[in-house]
Amino acid sequence: MPSLLILMIIAAVAFFFFTAARAAAERATEIGRDACTAAGVQWLDQSVHASGLRLRRKDNGWLGLERRFRFEYSEDGHDRHVGQLVLLDGRLVGFSGPSRAAQSVVQSLPD
Repeated sequence: MPSLLILMIIAAVAFFFFTAARAAAERATEIGRDACTAAGVQWLDQSVHASGLRLRRKDNGWLGLERRFRFEYSEDGHDRHVGQLVLLDGRLVGFSGPSRAAQSVVQSLPD
């Protein structure tokens, strides 16, 4: 019986991790799409790709998951550039990408 309980706990943790990862990817997709629209560039592949995951301390001192995502965009339809988003528990804490969008995103980041 205790092994069944342990299995259920492991399954619950895996489910939580999966749903949190999907929510972060959806948030990153929304931010990447909006940034490309604001900069007037073409968002390529209509997706973001997870490129990193680590533990990081939040402003309140607690540990949180920092997720890095990358996306690609084109300025004239013939080139490809890589942009990057950094989310800490679903909140944007870093951005690099189209220059016009980066300026507006950086201004919206909290101090």
